[in-house]
Amino acid sequence: MESKHNQSDEQLIGPLSRRRFIQGSSALMAVPFLASKSVASLPTDPSVIPTKNISTQDNERVVSTCSSFDCGGKCDIRAHVKEGVVTRISTRPDADLDEEMPIMRACVRGRSYRKFVYHPNRLKYPMKRVGKRGEGRFERISWQEATSLIASEWQRITDQYGPASRFVSLSTGVTGGIFSGANMLRRLFNLTGGFLENYHSVSNGNTMAVTPYTYGTSASGSTLDTLEDTPLVILWGHNPNETIFGHTNHYFQKMKKNGTKFIVVDPRYSDTASSLADQWIPILPTTDNALMDAMMYVIISENLHDQAFIDKYTLGFDEHQMPEGVAENESLVAYLMGKKDGIAKTPEWAEPITKVPAETIKQLAREYASTKPAALMQGWGPQRHICGERSARGATLLATITGNVGVRGGWAAGYGMAVTPDLRKTIAGPSLFENQVKAKINITNWVQACENAALVTPDNGLKNAEKLDTEIKMIFSLAGNYMTNQNPDILHAAQVLEDENKVEFIVCSDLYLTPSAKYADLLLPETSFLERWNIGGTWGPGDYIILSEKVIEPEFERRSDYDWLCDVADKLGVGEQFSEGRTEKQWIEYLVNDAHVKRPEDGIPTFDELLVKRRHLLKHKPHTGHVAFEKNIQDIEAHPFETPSGKIEIFSKRLYDRNNRDIPALSHYVPAIEGPEDSLTLRYPLQLITWKGRNRANSTQFANPWLQEVQRQELWINPIDAKQRGIADGERVTVSNDRGTTMVPVKITQRIMPGVVALQAGAWWMPDEKGIDQGGCANVLTSARSTAMAYGNAHQTLLVEVSKV
Repeated sequence: MESKHNQSDEQLIGPLSRRRFIQGSSALMAVPFLASKSVASLPTDPSVIPTKNISTQDNERVVSTCSSFDCGGKCDIRAHVKEGVVTRISTRPDADLDEEMPIMRACVRGRSYRKFVYHPNRLKYPMKRVGKRGEGRFERISWQEATSLIASEWQRITDQYGPASRFVSLSTGVTGGIFSGANMLRRLFNLTGGFLENYHSVSNGNTMAVTPYTYGTSASGSTLDTLEDTPLVILWGHNPNETIFGHTNHYFQKMKKNGTKFIVVDPRYSDTASSLADQWIPILPTTDNALMDAMMYVIISENLHDQAFIDKYTLGFDEHQMPEGVAENESLVAYLMGKKDGIAKTPEWAEPITKVPAETIKQLAREYASTKPAALMQGWGPQRHICGERSARGATLLATITGNVGVRGGWAAGYGMAVTPDLRKTIAGPSLFENQVKAKINITNWVQACENAALVTPDNGLKNAEKLDTEIKMIFSLAGNYMTNQNPDILHAAQVLEDENKVEFIVCSDLYLTPSAKYADLLLPETSFLERWNIGGTWGPGDYIILSEKVIEPEFERRSDYDWLCDVADKLGVGEQFSEGRTEKQWIEYLVNDAHVKRPEDGIPTFDELLVKRRHLLKHKPHTGHVAFEKNIQDIEAHPFETPSGKIEIFSKRLYDRNNRDIPALSHYVPAIEGPEDSLTLRYPLQLITWKGRNRANSTQFANPWLQEVQRQELWINPIDAKQRGIADGERVTVSNDRGTTMVPVKITQRIMPGVVALQAGAWWMPDEKGIDQGGCANVLTSARSTAMAYGNAHQTLLVEVSKV
């Protein structure tokens, strides 16, 4: 075959389908780096269809479906299909709202899926690398050659290094569905000896791991209907308006109309603050615990705490409540009053650390403690700092001393997810079989495991083993862009992946040539959710599921991951065991019908009923009225907390015995590395944070030109910081530290506090010929450090400098 590494993108990826130009409502565009059009120019589709989900009119079929991306909404998407082409996307009418089951209307992301699916730059053919890793040079090959290459490398690497050398990279492109290629890959790995599994959630792993040190379990959330009459809600680093966090916005908007006061604590005036906040309190990143400490000082010194609640349900509040074997002055009261270090944690002490005025701290503390009940709800952004475990647990201490745990309208803080039935778990995915490789690594360890197995130990995240027997030699990335985009410190990760003596074989299957896909040895064209079968469910309670029907046929040579994995399984001699003779659709049919028979109490219909009678949508009886720890508080003798003491542990003896300064037994402020008190601020004086924007989920849909018009990639900087650097609004600037440099336009705005700059997360890494990123990708700057207890990601903690280009 003639080498094609010098061909144009059009030749390499394939010609456009002429039919789509005829049927589509607008011309298709190439991916621009930045869109210059205003939001008003975004193509809109104000019309909606009747409430029925499937109809036939003028040869048009309208199918209710949902995406399988890592988005908490699972919104109502209605694909209008005519002659095998999706001509537009609509959504549920406003009038079709069930207050008990608020199925979400599609947001701007959901309404733009057609442009994402019908983009000319989508991958079209299987391709093999012909240049160096990372150059992005490939030549077209056949599926027969591609699957044969996978099977042969699979066998060679397994024979030479063992099954522990095989790894599945993070994939968020299909995490919202029950049936995913990554999980079917795990199934095939386990049928052939196993693989090196990872654990820890990049999204919420730190708070999930630390919350049990207060309550004995991570499930510290209530259902949101219990907050409807709450007079005060503090959203601490929580931005559900842009993140689309399940049904949160529906309930918050109802509460706002009913008079609930919202206070937002965040370095950035987010869209959530703009929509809900009666008060915005900006705070320097990593100093959350200092503000919490000062609030507790005010509450206790002014006798605003709930002493009766503390006496009955807690351990560690004062010296009379301490466990045995602990030195003096380790209690909460002793710490706050400075009994050990001589420093009282007053608002005046916290003001220079946090930049929150002392009077504001006093007002916040008094208002939170005196309003009954009140809900302090912490988002998952703060726990992605190096101090994330401390701040997550610090919020639980505030909830505890004010008696807001286990009561309707209160909030226990911490992880914040409720224990309710989940339809996604009722309809279980295919069996993954047993993994014979027992060792597991934290997801933060994967680059180390590629680089040198000795770098991964039980002291930094290895589980079920004392050491790794081999480095990772084979990586599959299916519907994921983690390796060299969403992973922290991607320049180091790229350097490791470029060395073919380390990882010897990399397979990427995706819709686009993403930054991670450029490091593939074999690049495969995946199908979108409109071109395959799945079942999607919401985040959180999981009150409804939507059948994601295959509504159009994939064009060119695109295949689903499961489809080509069946070919690989056949070549490895385990085809029948792997597929059980089922196609993708037949698996979905089987899983729904199996749940219908085995779990009749959950009301799961048959597949045919779900497809036709239920019109793709299954509503479950609403899971309402759940208050976290209500039973514990009503009768602690019968229902003790799952902690060693059976009580809420303000002081954790388990953490005390670890003797780790960075995760103290009593959660409190500790200056963070690359925080505002680090001496590194002399070189890099600005703290950088990222946020999840409204126009993409992680990096998914970055290539969608409609969504690039919604919100351009730019650095937010306060006017004070911009003036000091002679920077004008809209200029391109360099953002740099010792790890890397990115270039991006700047937005001068008072929506970010002085001393802090912000970039939207998920921009694609675009290095120029000198290796300088031109895309505003924050992960060329982030650190791969891990947290003290969960060994989790801490990529939000970093210092930078900004200068004119």
